[in-house]
Parts: sequence; structure tokens; C-alpha cells
Amino acid sequence: MTETPAASRPLRVSGFSPWEEEFGFSRAVAAGDFVLVAGTTAYHDGMVQDEGDPYAQTLTAFAVALKALEPYGLSAADVVRTRIYLTHVRDSDEAGRAHKKLFDTIRPVLTVVVVEGLIDSRMMVEVELEAHRAGLATSLEGKP
Repeated sequence: MTETPAASRPLRVSGFSPWEEEFGFSRAVAAGDFVLVAGTTAYHDGMVQDEGDPYAQTLTAFAVALKALEPYGLSAADVVRTRIYLTHVRDSDEAGRAHKKLFDTIRPVLTVVVVEGLIDSRMMVEVELEAHRAGLATSLEGKP
């Protein structure tokens, strides 16, 4: 990954989901030295990806969430908190296996929650993450 120059790092990142405009939210927002990434699913290129596969949906959702960190010059190594929302408890092992694949050496804190449903019934997994880098806020000072 190419490092994004500090002078061009935004405070907010959008453009990952049609619901961002419809619901009025950003995919990622810098808050001090943290970047918070909104709930992200396996929705990519206008379609739900990996239908019926909680492992693949977890990997895809985290890939989208991690991509939202790139404009800040952050990566998986900077992730300190993750959350996984599942539509069924039976998918916890597969979602956990995907999380381990991505974050085993990083070991962020993790919360797993089972919910009644997501915005599209084909979605089985939604993820959130938070990343931190000391000094990030200084590199973002004066940005809109």
C-alpha cells in the first residue's frame, strides 16, 4: 500500500455504499488519533457478495472496512477494536475464523453480537472497526 501524504488525509471518507447518501453517514471518520469505520457488509460493486457464506462475507466486509482506512495511511496493523454482527449464532465459528485470519497477530479487542437481521436479508455479517495511530490528529489539523 502506498502511504497517503498527511496533507491529503481527509476527516471523513465516503463512497462505499449507496446507503451513505440515503442515510446521511460517512464510511469512516477521524476522531483525534482514532478512525472509526461504520458498519460494513459484504455489499460491493452494487451486489451482496458471498451469499450464504458467513466466512467469506466476514472477509469481504472487513476488506471493505480496511479499505476505508487507506486514505488515512492506516492498515489492519492499526486496528484496535472490531465488532461483528451476525444474523445467526450458528455463524459465529466461521466469522471468528475469518477474524482470526485477518487479525491473529494484531489481536484487537472484539465484540460479537447476534442481531435479528440486517438491511438486506442476504447479508449474514456486518462489521465495524476502530483504528488508532498516535499523531494522526496532528496530520489532519485544518482539514474539512
